[in-house]
Amino acid sequence: MAVPETVAVVGGGTMGAGITHVFAAAGARVTVVESDETAGEAARVRIAGSLERAAGKGKLGTGVDEVWARVDLVAGIAHLPRDADLVVEAVPETPDLKANVLAAVERIVGERTVLASNTSSLSITELAAVLDDPSRFLGMHFFNPVPASRLVEIVGGQQTAAEVRDRVVDWVRALGKTEVVVRDSPGFATSRLGVALGLEAIRMLEEGVADAEAIDTAMELGYRHPMGPLRSTDVVGLDVRLAIAEYLNSKLGDRFEPPRLLRDKVARGELGRKTGQGFYRWEH
Repeated sequence: MAVPETVAVVGGGTMGAGITHVFAAAGARVTVVESDETAGEAARVRIAGSLERAAGKGKLGTGVDEVWARVDLVAGIAHLPRDADLVVEAVPETPDLKANVLAAVERIVGERTVLASNTSSLSITELAAVLDDPSRFLGMHFFNPVPASRLVEIVGGQQTAAEVRDRVVDWVRALGKTEVVVRDSPGFATSRLGVALGLEAIRMLEEGVADAEAIDTAMELGYRHPMGPLRSTDVVGLDVRLAIAEYLNSKLGDRFEPPRLLRDKVARGELGRKTGQGFYRWEH
């Protein structure tokens, strides 16, 4: 098994930078598409930091310069490589934005290019409605931090071709990661379960059942979770978790109603690790 030769990642944020890291480190040529030069420079800093951290821990397997030589950053989707084997959309979790990006990508790339969304909860079938050929589109849900996470959730839409799904499974395995293949459903498997646990932990904190450290320790030691649900929410981002909860609430009902504490923290800008304050204090 081998990774695709040419990959494009649309969006160089935290997830896009991580996806770029793993494909380039595995030998793929990766083009990162950002909206403008300023955003492109921010993506460059993220990717460089990710590669340098991995190299410092002895986990890159080669030199940083060698991996960087396989990465190109471009401003504007018009510069997307037409011959890409795979394009991964990794823009913010906004349905209209993702749909517009995917439609624009399809107009540029060749017929054999596989299109994937890194969405953590949005319907693959609904996103596919903007495409002329939805059979080559699926969900490819990576986890943060991408280089360290072993899992990729592969989500087939109603029209995703089995051959496309199987090809992506092979690519995921070539990255050294493990796939789970799930049917398109709100929140898929991972976000639906992860958000349900996270929201209940926030309600427990809100009700004074225990403090954040105690709740997380209970799950880490009692259920062998590598990270408790509140610390995990800080890592994911409280704003991201709120957006997913609101989407699931609209699709699956009141059990995903976001707690007031979560809404208040997001309103105050306490978004977790990326802002230095969430349910914990984080040092930058």
